[in-house]
Amino acid sequence: MTFASIIVPAFNVADTLWATMTALLHQTHPAYEIIVVDDGSTDATPEIAARFACDPRVRVIRQANRGLAGARNSGIAAARGRYIGFCDADDLWLPEKLARHVAHLDANPQVGISYCGSALMNDEGALTGQAQRPRLTGIDAATIFKRNPIGNGSAAVMRRAVFDEIAFRPRHETLRDWYFDETFRQSEDIECWLRIALRTEWVFEGIPGLWTQYRINAGGLSAATDRQRAAWERMVTKLTPLNPAFFDVNTPAARAYQLRYLARRAISDLDAPRAAALSRDWMAHSSVPLIEEPAKSLVTLAATAVLSLCGTAVLRRIMKYAQRLCTSEAV
Repeated sequence: MTFASIIVPAFNVADTLWATMTALLHQTHPAYEIIVVDDGSTDATPEIAARFACDPRVRVIRQANRGLAGARNSGIAAARGRYIGFCDADDLWLPEKLARHVAHLDANPQVGISYCGSALMNDEGALTGQAQRPRLTGIDAATIFKRNPIGNGSAAVMRRAVFDEIAFRPRHETLRDWYFDETFRQSEDIECWLRIALRTEWVFEGIPGLWTQYRINAGGLSAATDRQRAAWERMVTKLTPLNPAFFDVNTPAARAYQLRYLARRAISDLDAPRAAALSRDWMAHSSVPLIEEPAKSLVTLAATAVLSLCGTAVLRRIMKYAQRLCTSEAV
């Protein structure tokens, strides 16, 4: 039976860690460990994690704050599993998730990264009716760059061999390798996935179903769009030397997709000026999103116009109705 490790980065998550751990301890796959990485929490997170450590499947690591990437790197370094998955401490895994990914990886030795769709939760943990339903097959570096089919950090289960292949050690780091780049506090996921796609032969492939429940935090979304945009651009600058021709061809469309995504985040936060500015930007960079995904692109432009011209009350009513008809952004 293939042994797997589940890494739970945890920073000040006292409100949600209990539910996350309870869900992970109900996985049907019989051979796994859970590694909670307490990343310098100052709330009750350490006490809650310690209560679960009496289970022999659970280990707790405490460290000074290094950010999400740093917590994942510590978990990877400590992991004993052939396969490694991540579950952020405010997300949930359904009981069969790990077993299904293990079966997928066992049956497909060319696949290095197995992922799935995700149902979306609100702050209170209630399902919103929306979901990330990514493309599952035919994934190449351009697909990852433009649309990031993995979608969120709690969706993937990966071979340890993938991380071994991309490990690096910065000059100032004397104790351990890095897998995720700890200098990123935004876009650390896509930076890692794209680096894997550009540097290795491992296949990205999804499994059907919504086996992850991913929490969308309301409020303050658009305030972070400038930081997200800057981190994404820094990711492009960092990775371009790996394959300059690839980035020359794909960056305009990928940038437009990223700006459209940020526009949708601004719309969700009812920030009309920012949504309008981001929508203008993505249209100016490339028409590829409009050609490849006309429905989602037109909805984004229409929502921006309604928010700007009619105000938040009208858009709230439209969004409530649209939740029953549309799935959310897959990035």
